[in-house]
Amino acid sequence: MRRPIFPHNGFPFELRKPKMKRIHHIRISVRNAGQYQILLVANYPQMNFTQMHERLRLELLRRIQRGTLSVSLLARQTGFGQSHLSNFLHNRRQLSLEAMDRILAAQHLTAADLMPASLPGKDLDALEEGSTVPIVSHTTALYEPFIRPTAVQSMLHLPVGALQSVRARTTGTRRAWERFVAVRIPAADAIAMEPLVIPDATALIDRHYNSLSQYRPNRPNLYVLPYRSHLTLRYVEFTANRLVLRPHNLAFPIDLIEVEPGESPTDLITGRVVLILNAL
Repeated sequence: MRRPIFPHNGFPFELRKPKMKRIHHIRISVRNAGQYQILLVANYPQMNFTQMHERLRLELLRRIQRGTLSVSLLARQTGFGQSHLSNFLHNRRQLSLEAMDRILAAQHLTAADLMPASLPGKDLDALEEGSTVPIVSHTTALYEPFIRPTAVQSMLHLPVGALQSVRARTTGTRRAWERFVAVRIPAADAIAMEPLVIPDATALIDRHYNSLSQYRPNRPNLYVLPYRSHLTLRYVEFTANRLVLRPHNLAFPIDLIEVEPGESPTDLITGRVVLILNAL
């Protein structure tokens, strides 16, 4: 039997090397009537300061690309010069730890937000207890490849194995995105899809399915995509270099999105709606 190590505070803990690389499981226990009882098991991914520095740079670039941040705005928020920030964003210079702290505070980020999002231990626990999907904002669902812990509003709990048979069909860099997310649909966004979607419904999205091929024969796919910088639920077709966005409610108009030369129509689709949970 492995003997526990006693730190200075008198509480025993045990470090064990797991099968998965880069993950350490820390087990904390207390003595009770001569036996040890486990209180907490936590997973801590390994990430050094260089990796954190790079993940912060990439996160800022993503925010700039989707229009929610600019170099001039970040300069005003932090007090740094625009040239200083531009050199950092273009990977021409490094930031000090104090500068990183200031940027994190200005952008309402924490170090935990830069940690790898998917932990093997967490995934194994989810498979044992059931399938859980993060419910996030519309902006996060549309533009965030990895779901930051602080971006999770709540969790959608599904039966065990509910997502194991869902087929993926994706292209390009979307394969690297976290796959399943869920969003709430307010009344203004639900009207066009009534009665299929009613106000305050929850939509489960598979971001690994942006193909225009039908998931089931003779049944149109329902997609989520950004339209006019807004999350939109629609049936989607591609014809004459345009994405045709069709509502379920025939009282609403059909919208068109021009596909630019060299652009793939599937790149404009965030994912397929797997499940609609209408509020009672």
